[in-house]
Amino acid sequence: MARHDNGLIVGLDIGTTKICAVVGEVNDGRIDILGMGVHPSVGLRKGVVVNIDSTVKSISKAVEEAEMMAGCDISSVYVGIAGSHIKGFNSHGLIPIRNEEVSKDDVIRVVEAARAVPIPQDQKIIHVLPQEFIVDDHSGIQDPQGMTGVRLEADVHIVTGASTSIHNIVKCCNLAGLDVENVVLEQLASAEAVLSPEELELGVALLDIGGGTSDLAIFFEGTIKHTYVLGLGGDNLTNDLSIGLRTPMKEAERLKELYGCALSGMIDRDQAIDVPSVGGRNPRRLSRKVMGEILEPRIEEMLTMVNHEMNERAENGMVYKEYVNAGVVLTGGTALLANIQDLAEQIFDLPVRVALPVGIGGVVDIINTPQCATGVGLVIYGMRNKGKMFAAAKRKQAMGKFANQVKGFFTKIF
Repeated sequence: MARHDNGLIVGLDIGTTKICAVVGEVNDGRIDILGMGVHPSVGLRKGVVVNIDSTVKSISKAVEEAEMMAGCDISSVYVGIAGSHIKGFNSHGLIPIRNEEVSKDDVIRVVEAARAVPIPQDQKIIHVLPQEFIVDDHSGIQDPQGMTGVRLEADVHIVTGASTSIHNIVKCCNLAGLDVENVVLEQLASAEAVLSPEELELGVALLDIGGGTSDLAIFFEGTIKHTYVLGLGGDNLTNDLSIGLRTPMKEAERLKELYGCALSGMIDRDQAIDVPSVGGRNPRRLSRKVMGEILEPRIEEMLTMVNHEMNERAENGMVYKEYVNAGVVLTGGTALLANIQDLAEQIFDLPVRVALPVGIGGVVDIINTPQCATGVGLVIYGMRNKGKMFAAAKRKQAMGKFANQVKGFFTKIF
C-alpha cells in the first residue's frame, strides 16, 4: 500500500521539453531521493502554458511515475517557474529602528519597505530575496536582529512573473490533483542543487540552459545579485537541426542528444551519421561535422547574449561579471552537449564547469544529470523552507485569493 507524502518533499520541474517530478525525504538534515518521474512536456512553450489540458496530462504522467518509484501518494509539490516573462531587479528600503535595537518586526518592516515599489499590473512578486542589511553606516550585515542603531536599511532582489503565467502553472497542478506549496524561480532551485557554499561566497554565475529558455543567476557573498532570462534554449538548437538537416523535430532532438557538439572544429569530417528524411524518403548519410556547423553558431549566439548581460552594470556601478570570481556553472539538458564547456570558456573568458546535483543520497544514479538539477533543487529548497512557505493556491481555495497569497511569499526569509 502506498504511503502518503507526509514528511516527503516533492519538486516539480515544469519545463518546455520535459516534466520532472522528484520525491525526497529528509534524513538527519540530508535529502534522500526516493523516486523520480519524467515525461515529455506537451502544452508549454518557452516555459509558459499554452494548452492546459495537455500540460495537466504531462504533469499527471510524471507524478504517477514518481509515485510508483517512491511508493507513495503525492498530494503537494514545490513548483519551478521559468520563462521570458520572469523579471528580476534590485530594490532598497529604509526605516527608523524602534527602541534602538533591531527586532524581527523591524526586519520585516524594512523588507516591506524595499518591496514597496511599483510593478506592472500584469506582474506578481514571486520572491523578495535579501542581499544585505545596513545598520546606520555598517553594511554587509546578513542578520541585523539584536544590533543597536537608529536606521535600518535593506537591499533586496525582487523577482516577478506574469500573473497569468503563474496562475496557469498553479491551475494545471491543481487540476492534476496537486496542492502547490510554493512557486520557485527555477535558477534559484537549481542553485540549491549544484552550487557549493564556496562558490556562492566567492561569486559565481549559474546558467541553466533548458529547452525554452536560458536562465542566469549571479551570486556573491552568499546572496543573489542578478537574474536574467534569455528566451532561447535547447529547442532552438533542435529547430535549427530540423531545418538544416531536413529531418523531423523528434529525429533532430535524438540526433542532437547522440551526436551534438558545440565546437565543429573538434569533429572529424570522416565521422558519418544516418539522418532520417521526411515524407517517406530514405535516410541520408551525412558527415557529423555538418551538425556541428549548424549547432555552433546558435550556441555561440546564446552564450554571447548571456555574456553581454553579464557585462552590464549594476546599480552600484560594478559590472555583474566582476562578481563572478569562481567562474560559470552550466546546468540543464543542453549542458550535456559535447564541448559546450570549452566554447563557454572561450566566450566568457572565465572557468566553466558542467554541474550535477550534489549533497544528496538515495537513488543518486537516476538523478545524476544536469537535466535533474532543478527538480532536485526544488526538493532541497522545500527542505530549507518547509513551514515558512505560503501556498500559491490550494485546490479547494478560490483563485481570487491568489494575489494576496503571492504577496505573502516574502515572509519565507524569516
